[in-house]
Amino acid sequence: MREPALFDKIDLHLIRILHTVLTERSVSRAALRLGMYQPAVSAALKRLREAAGDPLLVRSGSAMVPTDAGLRMIGPSASILRAAEVLFSDARAFEPATSGHTFRIAASDFMDPRFLPMLVQRVKSQAPGARIEIEPLSEQADCHAQLAQGLVDVVVGNWLEPPGALHRGELLQDEVVCLVARDHPAVRRPWTVEDWLAGEHIAPTPTHPGARGVIDEHLGRLGLVRNVTARCPHFGLIPDMVARSLLVLTTGRKYCERFTGVLPVTILPCPQPFPPLTYYQLWHERSHASAAARWLRERIRQAATALDHEP
Repeated sequence: MREPALFDKIDLHLIRILHTVLTERSVSRAALRLGMYQPAVSAALKRLREAAGDPLLVRSGSAMVPTDAGLRMIGPSASILRAAEVLFSDARAFEPATSGHTFRIAASDFMDPRFLPMLVQRVKSQAPGARIEIEPLSEQADCHAQLAQGLVDVVVGNWLEPPGALHRGELLQDEVVCLVARDHPAVRRPWTVEDWLAGEHIAPTPTHPGARGVIDEHLGRLGLVRNVTARCPHFGLIPDMVARSLLVLTTGRKYCERFTGVLPVTILPCPQPFPPLTYYQLWHERSHASAAARWLRERIRQAATALDHEP
């Protein structure tokens, strides 16, 4: 019971007074440095002496000197004050050039294949000591739980309606188009909505059981179902699959444009109208005020904006 009772008597302000009195070796000089009245410093020193069971500062001729116990307290008290300063300054300020912070991002790879490389470049060029961990939006992922538990700082993806109870920032919008092989029948003759629905589609593996991507979710609201005959969790491999088959990939134009110059594929308008694909970054109230998290979110926004200016 003794230690908790002693701990309750000591606060950070007393530690500051202790360190100042011991280093100034004068109550009056310590009071000036602290901006306090001398009687208040004397009263605090009395409390510290009682807590320590030691006089801490004693007279030696015309001067005051720390006792052995006081001398031993100078280093630890300085460490406590430095730790307290870091504890709160890190929450208020973030210095990317010197930071060793670890950023954790859960992101899909279907916004644009250059997005994540551009984001990593921006982060590492400005915060070379930072660490980056990129998690997929996997079948097991629950983005709300990941954010709430601090497993990730930001989730990047697209939703017709983003999950509620989370902060969000819109990154970009994109037109829905179809990517097909150059020798696909739809290239030679226009296709109807019925032709498109009946065609062989490839789609990403759902992020969690029962989930539908934005394409199938929108179709479901219209009472329509397309013929998905292939699914793949690796979105970056899908364009090559499309090039080697009659599969149809329906997704954003920005993504598809990255492959038309390197694979025998072409972009076709989608016969079925869709609202624009809207990509967001989501974050939890837990990290809303964090200086490091705010810095990361701004780098994400900048990387997404730069996609419009990339050739």
